[in-house]
Amino acid sequence: MSAPDPDRATAASAFYSRWAPGYDYLATHAPGVRRLRADLVDSLDLSPGDTVVDVGCGTGATLPALRERVGPEGRVVGVDFASGAVARARARIERAGWRNVAVCRGDATRPPLCHADAVVASFLIGMLPDPAATVREWIDGLGPDRIALLDLARSHRSPGRPLNPLFRLAVRASAPPGTRAHHGESPARVLDRRVAAAHRTLLETCTATSHETRAGGFAYLSAGRP
Repeated sequence: MSAPDPDRATAASAFYSRWAPGYDYLATHAPGVRRLRADLVDSLDLSPGDTVVDVGCGTGATLPALRERVGPEGRVVGVDFASGAVARARARIERAGWRNVAVCRGDATRPPLCHADAVVASFLIGMLPDPAATVREWIDGLGPDRIALLDLARSHRSPGRPLNPLFRLAVRASAPPGTRAHHGESPARVLDRRVAAAHRTLLETCTATSHETRAGGFAYLSAGRP
């Protein structure tokens, strides 16, 4: 697995911490995003009592739906590397009074657990230097029964393809410092490649898989059973 550059990781963490309030608003209020997150959680087919890890949980937008599915007897653990995002996720948990939901700051490539019934990641893959290896690490290291990924990338469908130039601009504007150029590749191209690698690994490694695109082809949702 490729190790992330420490300076880039630090800069990215500071960037996402600084913009955590804005990302929190988009994560909960952007058109269609709640439906996408609900579909992501549905694809895990969780049961009461399950333990689920939300890798790259950000400000915790997916935590409520996960907690609802596993119930008070289950367990939800969020992991994120940005201290500002973790602080907002913890505040969300405290306001709700959940005693079986926790968030910690850590490396998404190596979640600090030895087992989970399910692993979920939303809008994270573009940040990972080696997404295919990371997905395999989640499967091998946590031994989940189910895994699901939700990501954004350029559209290959006719409804969304004309909007790809705008999407490229949005990706460039939201990329952390130090990640806006990657060996001559544009941020949107890097994102495309990483999302394709992660979702392909899931689909090739798992059984009972599903894959679909939403939001005009910009949202990619894959799930399966390792």
